[in-house]
Amino acid sequence: MKNTSAKDRILDSALTLFAQKGYDGASIDLIAQNSGLKGPSLYKHFKSKEEILDALIDKVEDYYQKNFGSEAHPGAIPSSAQELIDISVKRILFTLHDDTVRKTRRLLAMEQFRSPRIARLATRHSTDGLCKLYGNIFKHMMNAGALKKDDPDMLALSFIAPVTLLIQMCDREPGREQEAMELIRAHLDHFVNTYAIQR
Repeated sequence: MKNTSAKDRILDSALTLFAQKGYDGASIDLIAQNSGLKGPSLYKHFKSKEEILDALIDKVEDYYQKNFGSEAHPGAIPSSAQELIDISVKRILFTLHDDTVRKTRRLLAMEQFRSPRIARLATRHSTDGLCKLYGNIFKHMMNAGALKKDDPDMLALSFIAPVTLLIQMCDREPGREQEAMELIRAHLDHFVNTYAIQR
């Protein structure tokens, strides 16, 4: 089993507690206790709860970009409609099931009205960043002749919006995930049937 540094234990504990109780509901003492530390020991690593939150955001951003992708690092560009569906479903399932991503999404939803930085992060993860990622992917696919020529940014918005709404539904009502995934798969099929160039 991998040894986790005290800093990482603190950040993992903070993410869990912020996602459960909100930022204000998770005290420094509780974060320290859940990290296996005494309250004063935590201050050797972080000066304040705000510093913990800032470090946590940096950590989960790095984790998300490495595991999901971004406009600058989109990963493999699909060369066919089926590859687009496969890669997108993999990203959607990661988003729905990865524990770090789920907790982060809950934290963003709860705290987006408290912190401008979290508000920007929530927007980037639910809209802007996804549009840029898929706009970039669609531009490459159009240039390669795999998608019909169109406005890649508008296509990206129409591609991600229903998926984002259905993921939010799953966050509120986890028992509806199967229904959501059926709708997402139907949406992806409709998208590629409309815009993909079959070869």
